[in-house]
Amino acid sequence: MPTLRELSSDLLSGKLPVDAAQPMAPRFISDEVAPRTTFVSSFANVTAFATDAGLVLVDTGSFVLAEPTRACLRKATPDRVSTAVWTHGHVDHCFGVELYEAEQSSPVHVIAHTAVPRRFERYKLTRGWNHRINRRQFQTGAEFPGTFRAPDELVADRKSLDVGGRRFELAHALGETDDHLWVWVPDAGVVCTGDLFIWASPNCGNPQKVQRFPREWAAALRAMDALGPEVLCPGHGVPIYGAANVHRALDDTASFLEQLVDQVVALMNQGAKLDRILDEVKPSAELVSRPYLSPVYDEPEFIVRNLYRLYGGWWDGNPAHLKPAREVAIATELARLAGGAATLASRAEALATSGDLALAAHLVELAATAEPGDASIRALRSSIYKQRAAEERSLMARGVFTTAASES
Repeated sequence: MPTLRELSSDLLSGKLPVDAAQPMAPRFISDEVAPRTTFVSSFANVTAFATDAGLVLVDTGSFVLAEPTRACLRKATPDRVSTAVWTHGHVDHCFGVELYEAEQSSPVHVIAHTAVPRRFERYKLTRGWNHRINRRQFQTGAEFPGTFRAPDELVADRKSLDVGGRRFELAHALGETDDHLWVWVPDAGVVCTGDLFIWASPNCGNPQKVQRFPREWAAALRAMDALGPEVLCPGHGVPIYGAANVHRALDDTASFLEQLVDQVVALMNQGAKLDRILDEVKPSAELVSRPYLSPVYDEPEFIVRNLYRLYGGWWDGNPAHLKPAREVAIATELARLAGGAATLASRAEALATSGDLALAAHLVELAATAEPGDASIRALRSSIYKQRAAEERSLMARGVFTTAASES
């Protein structure tokens, strides 16, 4: 099995395509990325800093993989855990504290942003919804958690933390979440980005999640870059080693987001509707070609939609969509005009055969909505969405289309 350094080098050089080393894949490999600094590669990563008072962990593991992540860390160091800093409250980053507390029979001091408790309350309120989101997005049956360990200390903006003779600089940033902290450890030259860097197109367009903040996200990446880090420990994916490589990754990712923000805002200021904005806004091909900006998780089109929602609300500019007829009424009327749902389905099949799966999906949805009991239309719907899923690179699009196929 290659080391994390080898994986990182092969990905950056293009020797290994990022699709073959999915950043969300748990590897359960640990590596000393800097003196007294251990990185554990999991679904969501953990970085452990040795101090004279015990370990400081940046993130603690996911609700489904916290134990194997802990076991991997324990192969590298037996030191007790003094402090844990959660980069944010997503459930793949903030579980497993109780495992360390149980093994050492002493508490771990948990630090998080002030918005994390509010997030946990929202998760409890919408547990069923979040379970369904995860089932679609990750194709998993794991039950979304309903109880959460409260942090012991909350940080609103910045905090300089001294633990066992080492200094940790914590900074808040709006980005993937409103409760995000990133961590700079100056004596190691290590920046822990959390999910502000994930070896993929930034996850700030997720179609099933709450608002994300691309402009502020880019500013946070530039603030990290200004520190001149030697090692980047990401929330997902492998570390990046060497100041030049880290600079390029942070600068490119910030530029990628800034390009999308600038284009969307310029068109919105011209009064453009969402449909035109989706058609025209694109990041540069040069940036999209970077291995750490590939659309293997989120994708630029989703980020554009999120930006429009952030600055303009949910209405897309089409007056018919402000107070629309119900989908079944539209589908029934269009099927009647076409000569029946079967005619719509036949055209959808022809479009799919010709390769226009996006338009085919529209027509098969109309047909299936107009005649939900027609088994042949349901079978065609399943086939079209299986084809769409097979052609998608982004995990989010594949998850939605795969679920649509299975539910047809």
